[in-house]
Amino acid sequence: MSPRAGSADPRTLAFVESPVQLLNVLEWAHEHALTREHAHVSGAGLTLVVLSPIDPMTRGQLRRMSELAREDGHEVRWEEARGGAMAPFHTIGGLTGLLRRADRIVLGDPFSRYVQLLLTITRARDLVVVDDGTATMEFVAQLASGERLVRWHRKGGRPGLRDLVFAPVSSVARRRLTPSDKRRVEIFSSMPMEAPPAGVTVTANTFAWTRARFGPPRITKGADMVGTSLVETGVVDGDRYLVAVQTLAKAHGATRYFAHRRESTEKLHRLAVETGLEIVRPDLPLELIARRGPIGRTILSFPSTVVHTLPLALVGTEVKVAVCDIDPEWLTENASPRAQGFLSGVTGTARDVTRLSAVTAVTAVTAVTAVTAV
Repeated sequence: MSPRAGSADPRTLAFVESPVQLLNVLEWAHEHALTREHAHVSGAGLTLVVLSPIDPMTRGQLRRMSELAREDGHEVRWEEARGGAMAPFHTIGGLTGLLRRADRIVLGDPFSRYVQLLLTITRARDLVVVDDGTATMEFVAQLASGERLVRWHRKGGRPGLRDLVFAPVSSVARRRLTPSDKRRVEIFSSMPMEAPPAGVTVTANTFAWTRARFGPPRITKGADMVGTSLVETGVVDGDRYLVAVQTLAKAHGATRYFAHRRESTEKLHRLAVETGLEIVRPDLPLELIARRGPIGRTILSFPSTVVHTLPLALVGTEVKVAVCDIDPEWLTENASPRAQGFLSGVTGTARDVTRLSAVTAVTAVTAVTAVTAV
């Protein structure tokens, strides 16, 4: 276990696999402390387990976020959960004791097979799901309807062999995430929740910890663009995406492109060469980068988590977030039938953003069409 400041509460155990999940655990812990008698105490002193991925950029951001967690008084346990064929067995074996003793489990990705497997072990009466981006919206909808848990960009396809083998574990995890007389479930989210499942407590994530810890930022005159991994997940065609980025950058005077941690090196190199944008690989989640500054007066994005989170992190500043719709023609032939509707929902439910109509990307770069305020 890693050294930390303060005293950890062994009854609360959090599992994260991405920097955004870790950020939202810190936001939840901050909110949890504010509702207690000692409101001046920063953080809930939980034990935070990082199920480390392999991707170097994600690992780097998780390391930086872990430092912030320790500074807030949390204990951080780093697990090389994917470091070889035997790593999952070693990780799960080492965590079994903690799982059985914990009264509360906080998790960031209910779709994760790793997390679902851990949920079958725990006896905790309190389960908390914090945001893992826009996937939280799909999780809430699937939980409310009793569907099996499937990521939105895979929905509509046939289950593979691994899905079928893992189905019993996934089914148990879904039951554990369903409120009952023996179990309380909370969703801590900045995403819109139109019809949360019966019995689930929904707590709004206002990014109070982020605003208290960073900023206000220095604001530049230009615009910045936020990258997306929709090409990498097979949803959007790479050539169409490049034209859209080029068009938006030219129309709004963007000079920097903040890469998503899952964007490929080859794609980013092509973007730099063909658009002239400066590619920035953030060392922290974008909410913290933007709040820390410097940041452009306008932030351009395609449908993604940040169109919901950045307005909250930047409340009280002059920064405006603009989101560009995804044209159906950009979708690949392998994209899930659910993709267009889901992405439209991400954009349509965003608050305090400027909405840009989809860029026409047929044969040449064209101008952005009408702009309307949401």
